[in-house]
Amino acid sequence: MKNIFNPKFFSLIKGGVRTSDLSAEILSGIVVGIVALPLAIAFAVASGVSPEKGLITSIVAGFLISLLGGSRVQIGGPTGAFIVVVYGIVEQYGINGLIISTIMAGIMLIAMGLLRLGSLLKFFPQPLIVGFTSAIAVIIFSSQIKDALGLKIDKLPGDFIGKWTCYFDNFSSVNLYALAITIVTILISVFSSKIIKKIPGSFIAIILITIFVNLFNIPVNTIESFFGEIPSTINMSIPQIDFNDIHKYIMPALTIAMLGGIESLLSAVVADGMIGGNHRSNTELIGQGIANIVCPFFGGIPATGAIARTATNIKNGGRTPISGMVHALSLLLIMIFFGKWAKLIPMSCLAGILIVVSYNMSEWRSFKSILKSNKFDVLVLLTTFFLTVIVDLTIAIEVGVILSALLFMKRMSDISDKKINNRIDTDLIDDYSSLPKGLEIYEISGPLFFASAKKFSELIHEIGLKSDILIIRMRHVSFIDQTGFHNLNDCLALLKKNKTKIFLSGVSDELKIDMKKNNVFDYIDQTCIYDSFDQAINNAKVLLK
Repeated sequence: MKNIFNPKFFSLIKGGVRTSDLSAEILSGIVVGIVALPLAIAFAVASGVSPEKGLITSIVAGFLISLLGGSRVQIGGPTGAFIVVVYGIVEQYGINGLIISTIMAGIMLIAMGLLRLGSLLKFFPQPLIVGFTSAIAVIIFSSQIKDALGLKIDKLPGDFIGKWTCYFDNFSSVNLYALAITIVTILISVFSSKIIKKIPGSFIAIILITIFVNLFNIPVNTIESFFGEIPSTINMSIPQIDFNDIHKYIMPALTIAMLGGIESLLSAVVADGMIGGNHRSNTELIGQGIANIVCPFFGGIPATGAIARTATNIKNGGRTPISGMVHALSLLLIMIFFGKWAKLIPMSCLAGILIVVSYNMSEWRSFKSILKSNKFDVLVLLTTFFLTVIVDLTIAIEVGVILSALLFMKRMSDISDKKINNRIDTDLIDDYSSLPKGLEIYEISGPLFFASAKKFSELIHEIGLKSDILIIRMRHVSFIDQTGFHNLNDCLALLKKNKTKIFLSGVSDELKIDMKKNNVFDYIDQTCIYDSFDQAINNAKVLLK
């Protein structure tokens, strides 16, 4: 059990914390708390629940995820990806149904961790992840048009096409004040960092615009118009559970658990790349599960690891779970002493913030890059994207995974049926132990695809950091899919930063074309790609001399 559930915070306590590091952790936690404030409110409102539920989620779940999670720097709370899911559950089952679904999802996450399923993230290929992430960004953007334009719509349809039909039918009711506030919010959120780097633009926008709107009595909808007063306290309550209806919540709970698990582990992987660490995936799932079980009893909504807030934590010096716990405590103090004024925030201001969030999570550059890639990756990307937007997130992920598996099997079948003529390399050395100091060799045997890409890139990175020149033999690499290129590029970028020289040998002509499409040559000079291993060895020896 200890090997499965071993929170990073307790490992830190055993090792001891230096007093000199504590101030940096506290400062980072406060900054992240300020960043999280407008996002927590905006995500809650966009999800169809009252704004304090977003704050409570960031406080309770955020604290527990840092305390019990498997990442040193993960920041937990409500995220944009959950907006679509939460809104749909509230529409169909009500707040009580959301609470029950979240608790059940927490239990599922704990079960996934205990079953050691944390490593299964590698079976989600990059086109699938980019597809549903981009689709969620489109859905979030679409959900904010009503408040961004100040449209007078009493009941907004839940489906994507219905929403846009309703917008066009009611376009004559545009409130120009609301539109102006939305535009100003976007401009402040995007460009304020060029002047003030430490304070997030979304926080500045909320403060300035809320003061301006109330000072000049601008006629726009505010949080108070929709939700009334915002409580400044957190109370515990027991949800009403009818066990005869529990089966109705299995699918919503599974959706929350799947999305929460994927997003939290993705965030942890991104954080590892930024700090050079290694998260404990099964512990992270269990920590996320506990947070999602406890949080609803205090009025919270589903929570997971937040990539943007985690990155902010790292950039501000956070290196331990202490900063995440301070972030939660900072939000608690803000809610107690300043929460009563949050009701004055204009809805169009929150819409502007979420439009910026949707743009940042859209991954349009990755989307565009995959469209130029292999036709199989394009099919997975577009299928996942359109199913998420038009049908349902859970169905999109299920179909995307199955489609990826089927297409991979087809590609492997095509390769096995095809006669491959490989150039035979005549090695100049029979014993790798005779290599000159500073030269290392690594050979990739077989295709570099989504299930093996992470393992290969980790080994290449580990070996490369110990060498001056690393030769990667690719004579047996039949193809590289989008996930393989994504991980390979990340690895090559880190080695380039480390000033490790990379040589490739035995690269097929087809693979060179794919490498060019996927920007591999941004990290490796094309002159360092050799047809034979002999040439690579000779040039490496000359360079080392």
